[in-house]
Amino acid sequence: MKILIVEDDLALSDVLAFTLRRAGFEIVTAYDGLAALAAWEQAQPDLVVLDLNLPKLDGLVVCRRIRAQSELPIIMLSVRGDDETVVMGLELGADDYIVKPFSPTQLVARVRAVLRRAMGGTPAGVLEAASLSLDRSRNEVSRPGEPPIRLTPLESRLLAALMLHPGRVLPAETLIGTVWGADGGDRTMLKQLVYRLRTKLAPDPAQHSPIETVPGVGYMLSDPA
Repeated sequence: MKILIVEDDLALSDVLAFTLRRAGFEIVTAYDGLAALAAWEQAQPDLVVLDLNLPKLDGLVVCRRIRAQSELPIIMLSVRGDDETVVMGLELGADDYIVKPFSPTQLVARVRAVLRRAMGGTPAGVLEAASLSLDRSRNEVSRPGEPPIRLTPLESRLLAALMLHPGRVLPAETLIGTVWGADGGDRTMLKQLVYRLRTKLAPDPAQHSPIETVPGVGYMLSDPA
């Protein structure tokens, strides 16, 4: 598995590269945002470890540009752990967010967890509920007469969980466990994932989203039938 490390602190980049090589990964490095995009296109990595504060092009812009063309797993790094920054990173499509400083053991565990989720995907087959058809092998959802919508693996997992129980409220903790497993995930990450999925399912603000929030409990897929 190949990992692209994008970190402008050369000493830290070396530590990250050493840690992940020792864990068995092939490493490619870049030290600024423009170099990161070039390395992503040329090296075709399986995952990107992306620092937030980069010269030439910041990490949020890099994340947005990669996510616009690819579902490649992205782990964002930053010294900023405030909710606003974390939410922004997740909202732009990062699969995980690690606040500096962190231990090498934590980094390896988080990388492996994200790769497991991305490579494992969801079970093959098609789910149908609430006028939606989810192709779990392709991570695409569609409505009758409309073109399919591409989903990330995490979005597909979340939608599959809701579609398996249409009209039923699923507790937030249940959804967190289903989507992220025992390795991560929290209510903030779930909230942002729901937001991203809603935006894809109902891009027009006037359009009704089939995913409903049940305050203090969790979420449900409303079934018009």
